[in-house]
Amino acid sequence: MNGFAWGAFGTNLAAGAGAALAVMLVTFLVALRKRLHRIVDVAWGLGFAAVALISYAMSNGHGDGVLRVLVTALTVVWGLRLAVHIGRRGHGHGEDPRYAAMLAKAPGSPDLYALRKVYLLQGALVWLISLPVQAAYYLAGPPGGWVWAGTALWAVGTVFETVGDAQLERFRRDPANKGRIMDRGLWSWTRHPNYFGDFCVWWGLFLLVCGNPAVAATTLVSPVVMSLLLVKGSGKALLERHMEGRPGYAEYRARTSGFFPLPPGRARRG
Repeated sequence: MNGFAWGAFGTNLAAGAGAALAVMLVTFLVALRKRLHRIVDVAWGLGFAAVALISYAMSNGHGDGVLRVLVTALTVVWGLRLAVHIGRRGHGHGEDPRYAAMLAKAPGSPDLYALRKVYLLQGALVWLISLPVQAAYYLAGPPGGWVWAGTALWAVGTVFETVGDAQLERFRRDPANKGRIMDRGLWSWTRHPNYFGDFCVWWGLFLLVCGNPAVAATTLVSPVVMSLLLVKGSGKALLERHMEGRPGYAEYRARTSGFFPLPPGRARRG
């Protein structure tokens, strides 16, 4: 994997930015019509899928055919699964309290404020975090060990996300669990199996380009930014601030790992 088409990759970066921007602008127009900005969360996964698909088209004649198909499949499957899950979860509900609180304090037009602070920001993050995906299309040579290691890590992350989301959805559907803390299945090993899954998925996609040290160094910022968002930004940290004070949460937090899975009770012993 020594060859890399830097010039074509640069052109792809512009096309990827256009794809991410188009998804967010279309979503913004739909949100204005529905008066519901929470649908931007659905566009998060769709944005990555769009970047992967436009990169596949742009990279025709470059890179390795097997790797191009593989990175497209991994990214699109992850993005569509997430979009469908979030869409189903929010169907029939009103505005997300996070966006309602933010827009209530917006200076000037709340919609234009949302466009700047939510849609365009998320579009920029989609482009930045997808750098390894875009780069993978331009790597020459057959897939090697790094590619298969990355695919395996992606699979681990996808299992954690999918199973964790399904367990939480089933728990919430049971009226007997109203007001209770979800502490079963994967949620007894980590307080955030879905965020840990995201973490694995994006480090796995980064591993796809690690066969080329220069490309890996250029795109390392992407999984780092995603990790910071998951742990310190809009993921784990934000959710835990929301959960603080709920009955039983302090006990759950004491006995359950905060991010990386550990056997139940190991957090307290640690």
